[in-house]
Amino acid sequence: MKLTLYAALATLVFALSAAASAAAQDVLTWHNDNARTGQNLTERSLTLQNVNAKTFGKLFVIQVDGKVDAEPLYVHQLEIPNQGPRNVLFVATEHDSLYALDADTGKEFWHIRLLGSEETSSDNRNCGQITPEIGITATPVIDRRQDTIYVVAMSKDSQGRYRQRLHALNLQTGAEKFGGPVEIHAEFPGANAFDPKQYAERAALLLLNGAIYTTWTSHCDHNPYNGWIIAYNARTLKQTAALNLTPNGEEGAIWQSGAGPASDPQGNMYVMVANGTFDTALNSNGFPSRGDFGNSFVKISTSNERLSVADYFTMFNVAAENATDGDLGSGGPLVLPEMKDASGRTWRLVVGAGKDLNIYLANRVAMGKFNPRGNLDIYQELSQAMKHNFSRPIPAYFNGRLYYASTDDTLREFRFQNARLLPEPASHTASIFGYPGATPSVSANGSHDAILWAVENVNFWANENAKPAVLHAYAATDLSRELYNSNQAPSGRDHFGIGNKFTTPMIANGKVYVGTTDGVAVFGLP
Repeated sequence: MKLTLYAALATLVFALSAAASAAAQDVLTWHNDNARTGQNLTERSLTLQNVNAKTFGKLFVIQVDGKVDAEPLYVHQLEIPNQGPRNVLFVATEHDSLYALDADTGKEFWHIRLLGSEETSSDNRNCGQITPEIGITATPVIDRRQDTIYVVAMSKDSQGRYRQRLHALNLQTGAEKFGGPVEIHAEFPGANAFDPKQYAERAALLLLNGAIYTTWTSHCDHNPYNGWIIAYNARTLKQTAALNLTPNGEEGAIWQSGAGPASDPQGNMYVMVANGTFDTALNSNGFPSRGDFGNSFVKISTSNERLSVADYFTMFNVAAENATDGDLGSGGPLVLPEMKDASGRTWRLVVGAGKDLNIYLANRVAMGKFNPRGNLDIYQELSQAMKHNFSRPIPAYFNGRLYYASTDDTLREFRFQNARLLPEPASHTASIFGYPGATPSVSANGSHDAILWAVENVNFWANENAKPAVLHAYAATDLSRELYNSNQAPSGRDHFGIGNKFTTPMIANGKVYVGTTDGVAVFGLP
């Protein structure tokens, strides 16, 4: 009888443990999922009641060897050799380092530098956008089924040659896998060959249907450069496809302020291309006659291990926006869940915004293409939805709500009604977010205890007069209700250093992780 009772209790404990493990959400890619919603819907510890300056705050700061521009990633209960199962935080730096750390204590499990013999991280290529060095800028991506993390690292050898390499590393040990790393090169008809020194991998990596997708931007506007997408098989690291989005023109980079390409359930990829050549002369299918898609919102087919433009939207005044550096590509795309309108019709939408202050909602089945008479064929456009010029309009989504924080503006909550975005914000923060705005993230327990997190970079240039960055937490259904910010505690208890332009807060298992110029700040319930 005792053995039976013991067995029953053991079974119950195992079931509860398994349920808790299943409930914990890994964060394996930038902004939580390939749709790039930025939401963690399995957060049970952080609530609207306990996130306040009395019961929530900075736990510790993990020091690393360079700037953390990439969003930290999180793996729940990973088996570490001689350590057992641990919650593991993966942190990449611009010093070409990758760390595996205990997400609950900061203890280092392993640390490697992704450099060849007699190499250093790259200099800043005479561009202040990523400085003082360029190593790992883009957020890596993790394949949990293969226990592999994929990373792009830039370096410079002793002869002054620049390298871009794709690494596949074992999560438990950091060892290279699949014969990696591989040097990144590519060619495309009509375009100059990919030159590693001219490019930075700024937008996050995408893992989709067994392929790793890398997207490329310039160093400032130092020509020559184009908009490249280069794909690799995730199990062999063999290059499978390359696409140039301005093959007969120039510029058209994919930078998206660090946001990753988004994908939909049908396997299509979406990118927002920066200012560059757009062919206003169209072919019989309504596509640019020479295949140049500068300053466009582009849908890309990835079927049969090939890359091709399946559809696009370009604003009617593309030439004027190109002339004033008003590029759409400063923002990032977000694939929305299916929505029904008042008549019951289902819509599949994707949303994005750029420097022209407009929010564009495109029908993923027919994005709208180019019409010189006006943006007549796009699903919905919210003109001047933001009030000030901004440079990184990266959205988050939760439960029928869309969030944006532009430069020198409040963080705004827009709501959907009958599959359309209401033009006036439902709520906004009291705080103003200076340059370059903020990338919000959401934590919630299903539809309950929804909290919107954002980092205010008071002054991201590290100098003796710089002020600490500020972590903010708001009720996601009413942004006028601030729950917490890291300036509220006395004596600067929760200050955590200078922020970065790329800072995206990551929430997992009751903690909030924020990259800084020399580490990762960890917040939680002490």
